[in-house]
Amino acid sequence: MNRETIAAFAAESRGGARLLGLDLGTKTIGLALSDVQRRIASPLETIRRVKFTPDAAALAAIATKHAVGGLVVGLPLNMDGSEGPRVQSTRAFVRNLKPILPLPVLFWDERLSTAAVTRTLLEADASRARRGELVDKLAAAYILQGCLDVLDGLREDGEEDFSEG
Repeated sequence: MNRETIAAFAAESRGGARLLGLDLGTKTIGLALSDVQRRIASPLETIRRVKFTPDAAALAAIATKHAVGGLVVGLPLNMDGSEGPRVQSTRAFVRNLKPILPLPVLFWDERLSTAAVTRTLLEADASRARRGELVDKLAAAYILQGCLDVLDGLREDGEEDFSEG
């Protein structure tokens, strides 16, 4: 991900609005929400996937409820950085979501996000059931926080303050 792409997303999603992070899985969608200053990502919830239309409606309702200004979607790249079928599926989901939820989207490399979150939960001695409950929304928070950290770095480097309108 290059600085120009991230800066363009930040500028397009202006207005002090929160960002919504998505960890798009085949069975669930983990969600995380930023604060309005776009500094901290917090796990929000996990949506159990049904079909595209109700999934998209749930996302649109959440985005409206929390005054979301942009989406950060985890992109499940292969370990070598190449794009496989899961990336194609993620891009198709976002393409179909665009007419229903017309917000700026930034794809974010999610490699190892689930592994990092799972390791943290194991270290915290979370039960298997508890890990299953938390892993998707925590992975979404991990993805979103990575993006927020880069946005913060852009602000510190003298770029525009993207958190204001």
